[in-house]
Amino acid sequence: MSNISIFPIIIPFFTGILLIFFHKHIIIQRLVSTVSLIVAIITSLFLIAAVKKAGVQTLNLSNWEAPFGITLVSDMLSALLVLTTNIVALCCILYSFKGIDQDRESYFYYSLIQFLLVGVIGAFSTGDIFNLFVFFEVMLMSSYALLVIGGTKVQLRETVKYILVNIISSGLFVTTVGYLYSVVGTLNMAHISERLSEVENSGILTVIAVLFLIVFGLKGALFPLFFWMPGSYYAAPIPILALFGALLTKVGVYSIARTFTLFFSTNEYIFTILSILSLITIVLGVIGALAYYDIKKIIIYNILTAVGVILYGVAAFTENSLIGALFYLMHDMIIKTALFLLIGAIFAASGTFHLSKMGGLLSSHPALAWTFFIAAISLAGIPPLSGFIGKLMIIQGGFEKHDYYGSFIVLISSLFVLLSVIKIFIKAFWGTETKTKKPSIKALLCPSIILVCLSFFIGIFSESIYPYISLATETLLHPTNYIEAVLKE
Repeated sequence: MSNISIFPIIIPFFTGILLIFFHKHIIIQRLVSTVSLIVAIITSLFLIAAVKKAGVQTLNLSNWEAPFGITLVSDMLSALLVLTTNIVALCCILYSFKGIDQDRESYFYYSLIQFLLVGVIGAFSTGDIFNLFVFFEVMLMSSYALLVIGGTKVQLRETVKYILVNIISSGLFVTTVGYLYSVVGTLNMAHISERLSEVENSGILTVIAVLFLIVFGLKGALFPLFFWMPGSYYAAPIPILALFGALLTKVGVYSIARTFTLFFSTNEYIFTILSILSLITIVLGVIGALAYYDIKKIIIYNILTAVGVILYGVAAFTENSLIGALFYLMHDMIIKTALFLLIGAIFAASGTFHLSKMGGLLSSHPALAWTFFIAAISLAGIPPLSGFIGKLMIIQGGFEKHDYYGSFIVLISSLFVLLSVIKIFIKAFWGTETKTKKPSIKALLCPSIILVCLSFFIGIFSESIYPYISLATETLLHPTNYIEAVLKE
């Protein structure tokens, strides 16, 4: 059953190649993409079941045993993120049928999404630090092309900035991996963890940890390295923006969680830095979300807030805070996608992204209004929706660490996040409609309804999901479980 680890990677890989040959046949592309993602979701469920039954799944490629070869590692954390990624991607694909123009669709759009998934899922599944870099590059190359599809002036300008930032980040990533290799002599992440425990020079390890924080902080939009994100994401069309907002920053967040707990779990200094930067990220995200009246910008800045909340849970490094961080990570991937798709539907209904130019949509589009309302309160962490349990456990973990100020910031951020999205609800849906009624948006609304229902399901049945999240936390809290599974000790 260990071979199942590779299927979530090869399914989008071969689908992406196949779709290249049908890039002018939109209907075929839509059908193949949808079927591929449904198969990928089913495979992900089998992977979760295999991990639950038999423990961490590993696959040594080319018959080279770890730590000498390339190893794929699927623990419960990576398996849950792979499942969430495929669900999010399926909903974005379904939205794209009506939510993106055919000129973009015929320009290898669906192939690029599949290759983006190869990078994202590969990053979640790899057990090799250099191949984490490789999968990052696969993800980024696909994102460059997706960001520039359409060729508008703002897209080209922001794509250049996005590429420059990521080239610098990638160069720093390789340099950091080189430094790490010079210290431990291995690239296998489990073996690195073993070797680092034998290193006496804690100073060099702290430098390497800070370098990794810079690299992954750039990918995950952590303060002060988020400057590229609002403009670059704003330029993307809605389904691409939803994919980016749900997945790309979360790969950076996952990488911090994985490497810090596996490599630097005894280094309190680096966790303190991470905690401080996370809290500043929360504050700046809230300020940005409250300051803007452009609905795209409001949700984009809420990405920053979520990144800060999740990484604060990682930095607290207690069982409750890590469980809360993983709950909140999955919740945010789902609900951010729903919100971005919903603001795309709002744009289709009103013809604008600016709150001052819209209003009265409740009377003409009540399903859109109430779906958005449920998504908004879920984002803010209102019970019984999915955002509540994660944020509650993160705050509880902060109290366990006696970090009352940090816990208060996380708690109060929920109020301001709620204010930022309720502002959209009040301005867009109440009052007098400022535009004539647009064509039906039912096709645009369906994917968001699926995601909001999933958020509701996670909140209501969190007790059933808890054992899976708890098992995912085990490999973060106790790296020896991960190491023994990979190295067969």
